[in-house]
Amino acid sequence: MPGPTLIRAPPPDPAKSIIENVLELTPLSSIGPDISTNTRELWHPPGARGVYGGAVIAQCLAAAQQSIPPPSPTNDNAVFLIHSMHCYFVLAGDSTIPILYHVERVRDGRSFITRTVQARQKGRAIFTTTLSFVREGSAGPTTINHAWDMPGGAVGELDNALGGKPSDGDADAEGLGVQGSGPFITKRLAIENSTSTDIPSKKTRQWIKARGRISSSDGPQSHLSALAYMSDSYFIGTVARVHNLWRFSSPDKEKQPAKIKDHPMAKVEDEENKNVDRQRPRASIGIMVSLDHTIYFHRPRDIRADEWLFSENESPWSGDGRGLVFQKIWNKEGKLVASCVQEGLVRLAQDHSAKSKL
Repeated sequence: MPGPTLIRAPPPDPAKSIIENVLELTPLSSIGPDISTNTRELWHPPGARGVYGGAVIAQCLAAAQQSIPPPSPTNDNAVFLIHSMHCYFVLAGDSTIPILYHVERVRDGRSFITRTVQARQKGRAIFTTTLSFVREGSAGPTTINHAWDMPGGAVGELDNALGGKPSDGDADAEGLGVQGSGPFITKRLAIENSTSTDIPSKKTRQWIKARGRISSSDGPQSHLSALAYMSDSYFIGTVARVHNLWRFSSPDKEKQPAKIKDHPMAKVEDEENKNVDRQRPRASIGIMVSLDHTIYFHRPRDIRADEWLFSENESPWSGDGRGLVFQKIWNKEGKLVASCVQEGLVRLAQDHSAKSKL
């Protein structure tokens, strides 16, 4: 009988955070070099076509990181850190069978290292990504620097959302992910310019962090993988939110399966729609899935995924059944640490009752 992992998963390591255990990889050196698999079953979100995309993104990054040579006298003690990854979702991942991650060592240069990773199931690629790692300090002591500022008042909104509780605590934060206890937690804020008819001016915002404390055993690598995991949280869903489309909730919500109507995002939608006339005609999502995903890691050393990160999403374009979303991520000190881009299918439920005139 097939199972969610190739090898029986060991008990979770209590010295590591939930997200580290979720993303743990098992090397398969007996099968071939640079091949690994998921150690534990991956999360299949309620209503989704396959496994949570952030898990595959993060495990591809972790697999590629394992192939990067560590600092040594032979490479002048060079440290290489991820600066970008460009991903394509090819097929929906099945949470009931193992995923094999195949790393190809494309190039090892003095300043940059390039890797490609394929995630495969049943002999087919379900996900592919190209990653680039840059040698730390290779630009020299003098550089040009600029970045978007974090929106003013964002930290105050986090403090208000936490109701005076310590901002480094996990209490009363909403969990998402595995078995209801979730590897990360969020505090979603009101949509900026929510009543505007100018769709590109609307922005969805949230504070997000890994649950618990990430261990120091892998240096910054676990934090980077955790950020990759969290970056897919409600990403393409931004298009539906700024268009105020029915997604999880609907006027017939009580007729929906419990796993859909009780999904955390259904509660967010209900809050956003509490002042909306639920009887007026309104389009709903027929299918919404990610097509591609890009992450630019600007300041890898300043990413602490177990501390609050501020995410702001906006959609500059949608059309032809697709939507595009830009995401900016700052740490609590206001440093822009990463930028992400995602395009996805955003197709409306069609009215097939009308007869064709052809």
